[in-house]
Amino acid sequence: MSQFVKTNGIRLNVLQEDPKDGPLVILLHGFPEFSYSWRKQIGSLTEAGFRVWAPDQRGYNTSDKPDGLDAYSLDELAADVIGLIDAAGVEKALIVGHDWGASVAWWTAGKYPERIHKMVVMNVPHGGVMQKHLKKSLTQLRKSWYMFFFQIPWLPETLAALNSDLS
Repeated sequence: MSQFVKTNGIRLNVLQEDPKDGPLVILLHGFPEFSYSWRKQIGSLTEAGFRVWAPDQRGYNTSDKPDGLDAYSLDELAADVIGLIDAAGVEKALIVGHDWGASVAWWTAGKYPERIHKMVVMNVPHGGVMQKHLKKSLTQLRKSWYMFFFQIPWLPETLAALNSDLS
């Protein structure tokens, strides 16, 4: 079931599956995905007794898309996760993050360790490890080019708009 949940001053669309008394698992999707990417894992987790929430993170799909770069800082994204935990009425959650969601999971756990019961991270190393390898490994730098590309103001959006005009 999909519901909008208020968190951190915005509304996130959240796929929710019960049991209500099970431990809460929050599934954080990667880029450019949204909650639908977890559709094959949700059933298995609920059958195992977990309460599952898979949000469309801010800026994705039907969740709110606040203006300005500051609205998408890792501090804001982590606060969204904590707001979901609060909205679920629990103290702690298990966090599962994939790709961009893994970066959000790492940041949330670092900032709010007391609110995270356990964490699963897929496809993204800890930020400190990543920085070390980017500085020392040309191979890793080549594999990570796209992260730098998306940091360039206006260029990714312009190319995406051009691509959609050509379609």
